[in-house]
Amino acid sequence: MKVNEIFCSLQGEGRWTGTPAVFLRLSGCNLRCSFCDTAHENGVEMSVADILSAVTRFGVKHIVITGGEPTMQINGELLAALKNAGFFVQIETNGSVALPSDLYSFIDWITCSPKGVPLQLQRIDELKVLFHGAGCDVTAYERLIEGALKGNSFLQPCDCGDPCRNREIVSATVDYILSHPVWRLSLQTHKMLDIR
Repeated sequence: MKVNEIFCSLQGEGRWTGTPAVFLRLSGCNLRCSFCDTAHENGVEMSVADILSAVTRFGVKHIVITGGEPTMQINGELLAALKNAGFFVQIETNGSVALPSDLYSFIDWITCSPKGVPLQLQRIDELKVLFHGAGCDVTAYERLIEGALKGNSFLQPCDCGDPCRNREIVSATVDYILSHPVWRLSLQTHKMLDIR
């Protein structure tokens, strides 16, 4: 697998905010979002054994497999190795790439941060939608919020890199959530804390 980086920090977003986690960032993505804040293109080839050795050295048993788009590379060998090593396995995906059905049993938590519908996932445990400000239409995602997603559906203000515009987006996100209480607020707390 082509791995962009492996590091340990606190999960900064969504349901698991504040949780110590090992982040396994895989290289590459099938989308080219203009607002993407992750340089995920580069990386080094690593075997499953290499990855397992790297992620176990931190002593933290929550792993977040992210990218880019991790579903382009993850496989049963990696997921089984992580589960056998005692990890709680979370993936963060845009939901546009179908996962083979036999992989779901190895994944404890699927965070979907969609960049369009329809989604190609059989299961979503958490919905985390980027909100771009006033006029942003997220009604297509609201139709997905039922069952397990109630209470695990987040709007996250998009960081556009402009502090003035970011304040407007945050304000619009809060206003939207107050008038559409199926959503909860997710903030990028790792950026506020200036950690990875």
